[in-house]
Amino acid sequence: MRYSAVHERLSGLGSAKWAVHRLAREMKAQGTAIIELTIGEPDSPTPPEMIETARAAMRPGRLGYSDGRGEPGLRRALAERYSTRRGREIDPDQIICLPGTQTCLYAIFRTLVENGDEVLLGDPMYATYEGLIRQTGAVPVPVALRPEHGFRLQVADLEAAITERTRVIFLNTPHNPTGAVLTRQDIAAIGALAQKHDLWLVSDEVYEDLVFPGVTFTSPLELPELAERSVSAASISKSHAAPGFRSGWVVGPKEFTERLLPLSEVMLFGSQPFLADMTELAVSKPSPIAAGMVERFARRAGLVADMLDGKGGLRVHRPEAGMFALVDVRATGLSGQDFALALLRERHVAVMPGESFGAGLSGWLRLSLTQPDEDIAEACRQILDFAGP
Repeated sequence: MRYSAVHERLSGLGSAKWAVHRLAREMKAQGTAIIELTIGEPDSPTPPEMIETARAAMRPGRLGYSDGRGEPGLRRALAERYSTRRGREIDPDQIICLPGTQTCLYAIFRTLVENGDEVLLGDPMYATYEGLIRQTGAVPVPVALRPEHGFRLQVADLEAAITERTRVIFLNTPHNPTGAVLTRQDIAAIGALAQKHDLWLVSDEVYEDLVFPGVTFTSPLELPELAERSVSAASISKSHAAPGFRSGWVVGPKEFTERLLPLSEVMLFGSQPFLADMTELAVSKPSPIAAGMVERFARRAGLVADMLDGKGGLRVHRPEAGMFALVDVRATGLSGQDFALALLRERHVAVMPGESFGAGLSGWLRLSLTQPDEDIAEACRQILDFAGP
């Protein structure tokens, strides 16, 4: 039987990157106690008022077909939120609601690129990004994010990678897995490069509400000169500890959302109205749980650095946002993959190997900060002991 080319495009880009995580879950299912620091599952419950709003919306029948753009009330609430945060008027027609940031990014790239086009993105990168681009037939072009620059994209590196086939610069700020946050100066410089070469800017901003104290978040949508070439995606998955609800949105120029709308309609023909009502409540006011997560994640990042940095040949990169810390284990002579697998099998601590996030993190580990302090401290003790003197 024959299959479409997308199968070949995505070969090797799926669940293989999560092999350590899957093995950890298998070991847990067999009764082994595992300290699991792999995935970014928020450590707070979804706010009860959101769940009650969804329940209440179902009772009177908010279960029918939805607007292909997203429910009008939710789009109005998002327009008000983005107008306030970005400092310029955002219209509801500039927004399309889709199930989670992942679906949003899939639809964005389907709308912007095709066979032979190129997308520039930082390396390391979130594990699904390469597949998101390749599914369109476009080619991801990794641009090194280096520790000496705080893992922030550098304009000179981007410009060196541009060719006549380049169509998009793909940003992730705050960044997963590094926790780096692009400054306003970074965004302006990258934006000027996009203007010079007539490129789109796509920004995954799902961690916006998890920026640590003393760090300022900036979106390309804030700069008026970039308004007609900037598209952002976000959701309630992280900010409201609601990843299972799959509720996200795309914000961009009106012409862009008009082009995306037919794709949205053939994919889904609208999201669930009762989830839209819940999300409308969520985005209409500050998250009641984000500040607590920020405090805990920043504290735990400091704990990891205090326990591991400069010891046993290990180095720690402290994040500026998000829910992960990075540990450089190259001095041990092991790859991140080999270190993570051995650590799991011998010490029952599960972490993500850096290689799951691109060549730029070979020989690194990504540790989730979503477990209790005492578990993270014990995991650090096991990592240090495993690394040796």
